[in-house]
Amino acid sequence: MTTVASFHIEYTRFLDADGVPAQPLPEFARNPATLQTFYRAMVLTRAFDMKAVALQRTGKLGTFASSVGQEAIGVGLASAMRPEDALFPSYRDHAAQLLRGVTMTESLLYWGGDERGSAFAAAPHDFPNCVPIATQVAHAAGAAYAFRLRQEPRVAVAIVGDGGTSKGDFYEAMNMAGVWQAPLVIVINDNQWAISMPRAAQTATQTLAQKAIAAGIEGRQVDGNDVIAVHDAACVALAKARRGEGPTLIEALSYRLGDHTTADDATRYRDPELVNQAWRAEPIARLRKYLVSLNVWDKAREDELNRDCGQQVDAAVQAYLAVAPPGPAAMFEHLYASLPQALNDQLASALQWASRTERDHG
Repeated sequence: MTTVASFHIEYTRFLDADGVPAQPLPEFARNPATLQTFYRAMVLTRAFDMKAVALQRTGKLGTFASSVGQEAIGVGLASAMRPEDALFPSYRDHAAQLLRGVTMTESLLYWGGDERGSAFAAAPHDFPNCVPIATQVAHAAGAAYAFRLRQEPRVAVAIVGDGGTSKGDFYEAMNMAGVWQAPLVIVINDNQWAISMPRAAQTATQTLAQKAIAAGIEGRQVDGNDVIAVHDAACVALAKARRGEGPTLIEALSYRLGDHTTADDATRYRDPELVNQAWRAEPIARLRKYLVSLNVWDKAREDELNRDCGQQVDAAVQAYLAVAPPGPAAMFEHLYASLPQALNDQLASALQWASRTERDHG
């Protein structure tokens, strides 16, 4: 018997759960100012996240998907991207979106059911939230192929959950990206749960990163609660893609500390002790401990940051609440270059109904 191929998956961590370096840090991480930027972005994301959940609980927002405990993945990734790159997010990736220029008000509009929140003024290349599972990976693969055909030094970046890696869209997109050697980076937010389905019950693979092997592309695994490890892996993968050397799959190990969405109750299927253990490894406290050990962070800075984040979030919420709801014509917009007659008739009926309702209640 002859072995015709063999593979291995590398795992990278720079800061352990206690914020202690596990190995020499990469050059960028030796600059405290850079790490402080990462830290501020993660804290702002969490402040926004907590406010969004509160808005949903009080009837001022629709169903919302929290990213608590997974902030390092979005921040580490987005901070490595260029403005001209394109992000293809799932519905839990506001950490990356905020850093890419999506405003908190735009995000709240989307989660409030207003699709105007998907028209990102400062992130025009990025796609809107993708609710169908894993279809954004196929979109990203297509865009990456277009970048290659146009000889543009741009990269398509897709973020998908561990559950998404069990879908055919994921495999098909990865397979074609490998064939095309497309400039694509796929990041798996392996937060251990696909709603109530634990990772162990949906795949027998030792790692999710090894799924890249079947597509003939590189797969690697990082500690997704270590923003330094995520950023480092993203920088390497993005540079590789820009050089024309093909796609990379990055599995970022994390944990979903909250419910799947505000429509879920994770206490019905999750052992609370597992959640308590996961809290001890979460990314924000980890980086804060390291910054404190460098004597570049303290309680005064923390209090100031929390006040600033609170003010930013409150201002975004007020702007969101002040936006007038869209009119009935909105449901007909952005569907066709020219509306078919049947929809034109429906539009006319909707406008007539709205006018009558306004007159009756005006």
